[in-house]
This record gives sequence, structure tokens and C-alpha cells, in this order.
Amino acid sequence: MDINIVGFIPALLPIALSPGASFTLAMNNALSGGRRGLVKTLTGTALGIYTHAFLIGLGITTILVASQAVFSLLKYIGTAYLLWLGFQLLRSGIKSADMQLSAGGTTTSLTDAWMANVLNPKAMLFYLTVVTQFVGPHSNITSYLALASIHILVMTVWLLIVSKAVVFSARKLNPARLKKYVNTGGGCLLILFSLKSLFF
Repeated sequence: MDINIVGFIPALLPIALSPGASFTLAMNNALSGGRRGLVKTLTGTALGIYTHAFLIGLGITTILVASQAVFSLLKYIGTAYLLWLGFQLLRSGIKSADMQLSAGGTTTSLTDAWMANVLNPKAMLFYLTVVTQFVGPHSNITSYLALASIHILVMTVWLLIVSKAVVFSARKLNPARLKKYVNTGGGCLLILFSLKSLFF
């Protein structure tokens, strides 16, 4: 398999460790849905990453990005979807003052996490412009799936560490108040990410 793992990891870390839609959804689900909620986000995001690897391996992403009209349409759909998720979390945060940790609130589904990743134009461009630099000229779809697996591993470990810290803090502090802050802040971040994607 012709892939450059040593070069790929340093290029991946700033992307995988920076706050984004998956990070926001994971923190919300960890507080509102506990371990099961977090697993939904991690699984959905992993499937989204594999989807991007599969599409770039088949050359479909290249075709989509080459068409300005199609790419713009996908960008608007992705923005609208993230806006909807953001408002859902924001509303949950406003209403969560009386809730207890993992005892209710809005959780996002596996499908939500998958769509938030697949419809993210920055994720498409990352696999098109960055990931392609770390596969050989005669690589096939297996090479992209291998790099996607590394991406998923790094992201999963990072989100597990941060979510554990957030849940631990919630139990030591005021669970309802922290959930309110995470959901409200997460909703605002998703709205910000969605609007920012229109102008990247």
C-alpha cells in the first residue's frame, strides 16, 4: 500500500484536533445522551470520513468540486443543515436549566453526525487537496480508506479524552448549568461554522 503515514499525521492533527461540527456534536451528546449518545456521534463521524475517502478514491469528489454549480449547491445544503443542527442545540441549551446530566435534552443521531461531516465542504476539500498528497501515483481506494482509518482513530481518541473531561467536570460542578452552557455554546458554534463555510 503506497501511503505516507509519517507525513500524513502532522498534516492531519490540526484538522482532527480543532473544534468543529463533530467536536460540538460529541460534547453535546456526551452530556445529553451519555456514552450511548457519544457513540452515535463517533460512529456517524467515522462513517462520514469513510464516505469522503470512498468518494475521493473513486474520483467522484474531483468531479463535484470541478463543477462550480454543483459544489455551490452542496455548500448551501451543508450550511442549511448545520444551521438547523445549531438552532436545535441552541434551543436545547436554553431549555436545559432544569435537566440533570444524561437525563434528557437534545441529542443528535448517528445520521446527523454523518450528514454534518459529509455535507461539510471543508472536509471534501481536505480529502481532495491534502489527503491526496500522501498517497502514491498508483494508489487505489484502499489507500484512501487506510488514511481515513488513521483520521478516525486520532479523532476518536481526542473526542473521548475531551468528552470524559467535560462529563467529569459536569459531575463535579453543576450538571444542568454546564449542559446549558455546552448546548448553548455548541449551538452558536455550529451556526458560526455553517455561516463561515459560505465564505471560506
